Amino acid sequence: MPREPVLKIDESYADLIESDAPARREPILQPGRNCWRVEAAPRAAVLVDGASYFGALEATLRKARRSVLIAGWDFDSRIRLRQDAPESESPQLGEFLLQLVEANPQLEVRILVWSVAVVHAPSAPTELLIGREWLKHPRITLKLDNTQPLYAAHHQKIVCVDDKLAFVGGIDLTVGRWDRDPHAPEDPARLDPDGERYDPVHDVQMAVDGDAARAVAELFRARWTVATGETSRPEVVAHDPWPDHVAPDFRDAFVGVARTMPGYAGRSEVTEVATLNTDALLAAQRIVYIEAQYLTTPAIGRALIRLLAKPDGPEVVVVMTRASRGFVEHYAMGSNRDRLIRRLKRSDHHGRLRVCFPVVTDQKGEEQHVMVHAKVIIVDDVFMRIGSSNLNNRSIALDTECDLAIEGMRPAHRDAIARVRDTLMAEHVGADAATLRDAVERHGSYVDALDALGHDGRRLHCFEGWRTKGPTRPIFGTFLLDPRRPFWPSRLRRKPKRIR
Repeated sequence: MPREPVLKIDESYADLIESDAPARREPILQPGRNCWRVEAAPRAAVLVDGASYFGALEATLRKARRSVLIAGWDFDSRIRLRQDAPESESPQLGEFLLQLVEANPQLEVRILVWSVAVVHAPSAPTELLIGREWLKHPRITLKLDNTQPLYAAHHQKIVCVDDKLAFVGGIDLTVGRWDRDPHAPEDPARLDPDGERYDPVHDVQMAVDGDAARAVAELFRARWTVATGETSRPEVVAHDPWPDHVAPDFRDAFVGVARTMPGYAGRSEVTEVATLNTDALLAAQRIVYIEAQYLTTPAIGRALIRLLAKPDGPEVVVVMTRASRGFVEHYAMGSNRDRLIRRLKRSDHHGRLRVCFPVVTDQKGEEQHVMVHAKVIIVDDVFMRIGSSNLNNRSIALDTECDLAIEGMRPAHRDAIARVRDTLMAEHVGADAATLRDAVERHGSYVDALDALGHDGRRLHCFEGWRTKGPTRPIFGTFLLDPRRPFWPSRLRRKPKRIR
């Protein structure tokens, strides 16, 4: 079957909506309301788990000609992008970047890392404060970005190569991010640079090219200018850095770029991500699928409650991390998560809700939790959002975030969204997408299909907290531990202008 024609750059998203929207529904992506821009991407791919992303990234970096742009919450040059390969084939990241610039006199690497990562993130502090030999190269520049308000974080996870290919999602270039399906507890390759094994982790990144990639690169350059005072202009390079081994999930799609940026230093706050999340959820008709590290945002809770209240509303499946790390995270994120789950369960009068966490079984038959670090929302087969933003308060207007979204405006795109959703769901029960679809057909329900497919090796467990009586409102002090916006004395006098 011939694929649909490539989208012309001068074809507008509005024209596509008018001509091709299913049942003439209102579009979800609306630039200026819930996204910054909607841009064409000849190719887009969803990279599931760190091994998939890091392998694609290494292949892309080897093709870089002029620029590599990296923005992260954290960065650790000691990691290897292919931990399952010999170090002679996949060296440490810092050494790898040095090899690239030494082999190509026209290549420059810019790395922008949240300044507080030196004390808060899992990377080795000396990597960011002092650096190693690789960082002494004049065409490799690492800057610690301290242009954030009190208690805020630069949380975007972005890599752009030659302004032609961009990776956006939940995966930083740091320790503890590499893993692969089936998340075996004893995987010998899942070791940090010190040789210590870390827990299984599930995450998702997205790759896009074309104008969508150029938009992400523009976002990085704007942040770089604010952080350093330096400006840089993209250079046009006629080549294709797309990794040869990665098959696109989407062809000729339009990609929305949504941001969160706090109001700070005269700059207006941007809350596109929060608006997009709510708009997308409220458009659901059959199935909402969410992968999240946290679930504490009241607005998300209200949207899901509205869906669950409908007699003919959609099923809602949320896959999350079970354990919270540290006292503050447990108190603010874990406790508020449990309270929100109680609210959702009390609204689930039609039995369409599952909030669960994945486990795998080790060689002794003991279950081990899989950390869910992904930030994904998929609505029916019409919308998919992947990025850095969590479903907690600070991702609303405090941290810097970047998400990418694709709307299913054509049959091929809707098929691809459904395929991504089914692949993600199926992984958590040790199945493939086709097996999950067959189970959904048999049971008439995603919830029942997931329950049926779970087995001793891999399964999804429901959160216990929703079955007990208890409070449902956020705990006292949430506004301090998980704030929605910056807080300081000057904020009591006036509020920054808001851009939705």
